[in-house]
Amino acid sequence: MAWIMAASAGHVHDPADAPEAPVVIVLGAKVQDGKPMSFLAGRLDVAAKMVREGKARAVLVSGDANGTSGNEIAAMTEYLVAEGIDRKLIVGDDFGLDTYDTCARAVSTFGVRKALIVSQGFHVSRAVALCRRAGIEADGVRGDCDCRFITVARNTVREWLASPKAVVDMLSRRDPKVVSPPDDSIARILGRR
Repeated sequence: MAWIMAASAGHVHDPADAPEAPVVIVLGAKVQDGKPMSFLAGRLDVAAKMVREGKARAVLVSGDANGTSGNEIAAMTEYLVAEGIDRKLIVGDDFGLDTYDTCARAVSTFGVRKALIVSQGFHVSRAVALCRRAGIEADGVRGDCDCRFITVARNTVREWLASPKAVVDMLSRRDPKVVSPPDDSIARILGRR
């Protein structure tokens, strides 16, 4: 955990203090009946705010399109569109199966070099550390969560348990579980082909 905190030091922000980046990455989470649960809704609200405030120009929604709780990518996209974000600014990564895969694929598949990454406070440091190790100049932005205490406590414990895997992933620089050919969708949004 100490290595993750050191790797993300100075790169985790509240939404009001977030720097600018071309892309904001939203990590997937559970959906129910095609709608984001509170964790994911909090992340999406912050991503929408980053775009509306001009702090990001494109959104990469990353998660499991075939997950047990439903299609995270479709749910995230529809939520952002309902929040007023132009569908043309949203790119989906159906194979962001974990945080490491999201970061590795953001670089290898989508060509992301600089990004904001949105997650809850207990998770954002690990996300930043993994993305920075993958080669992204990443800054994390804390997402809100209108969650029950037990939900936050359970996920905080889960985060501590996930930290050793993150360190192994950072050191091994393994390939993501799904390797895809390059996709220039984000480059086209940003006007660089």
